[in-house]
Amino acid sequence: MKNFALTGIAGYIAPRHLQAIKDTGNRLVAAMDPHDSVGILDKYFPQTSFFTEFERFDRHIEKLRRTNSDEIVDYISICSPNNLHDAHIRLALRVGADAICEKPLVLNPWNLDQLQEIEKETGKKVFTVLQLRVHPALMAIKEKLEKQKDISPPNSNKKHNVELTYITSRGVWYNFSWKGREDISGGVATNIGIHFFDLLMWLFGNVQKNLLFLRSPNKASGFLELQNANVKWYLSIDKKDLPQEAIQKNQSTHRSITIDGNELEFTDGFTDLHTRVYENILQGKGFGIETARASIETTYEIRHLPIIKTKELFHPMLLQE
Repeated sequence: MKNFALTGIAGYIAPRHLQAIKDTGNRLVAAMDPHDSVGILDKYFPQTSFFTEFERFDRHIEKLRRTNSDEIVDYISICSPNNLHDAHIRLALRVGADAICEKPLVLNPWNLDQLQEIEKETGKKVFTVLQLRVHPALMAIKEKLEKQKDISPPNSNKKHNVELTYITSRGVWYNFSWKGREDISGGVATNIGIHFFDLLMWLFGNVQKNLLFLRSPNKASGFLELQNANVKWYLSIDKKDLPQEAIQKNQSTHRSITIDGNELEFTDGFTDLHTRVYENILQGKGFGIETARASIETTYEIRHLPIIKTKELFHPMLLQE
């Protein structure tokens, strides 16, 4: 049994980590959040030591290590706001724990180099949660694409035509929370889109061209030329963008990828993906810093790209606006 600590326990994503820790037969010994609405702990680990001050949490974790307690922390799971990830990862490595961090690992690509140096110094590892890579439907697509690549003619330059649509409706609260502040969350493309940019590069190769057509607090859209695909993408937290079929099913989220006109709808199948990610990490097969680099570089670029108008490359949703 491994001991876990967790930062950001009061947040939206923390219950998935709590479930994963429980499902893998481990325990949570310490948790931290400046907000004290953490009754969720009663469902999973009611004996967890809880702190509202990061400094006291840090001191407690360090004390466990120095006293060789049976609660010495093996992993720190990081569910805090995006701009804090870097500091909380550093804490984990410094106290002799591996880090399991929600997306994005960091907001700025150059911080990855520093974290890799600390990994070397401490011998500990940084893992990130890229749960779409363990989604069964998407793994099947990956396998199918690899087989197609094997039978393609040599020097074939034909690229797949891909449309990515991700709409996850959020209420008025969103723009008044840290998620709505670009300096903290990285904006819509980073906060809700980074998993999908990672997915696209995992399926179709590295970015060769990155264009931006729309960037606002609630939505973003652009075009990516990848090694093996041309991608039109659209991300939104606006409920008005949900397709009619999602509204009829009372669904607040719509995820869709269309590859060469064939739609893969993968709204379902997300319930246990964090557990799968944790299982891989505990088996020494997790996604590390270098795996996360390409998507972090891409979303950093998106935050700084000029907005252009090239309608022939627009996502269909953008043409409706």
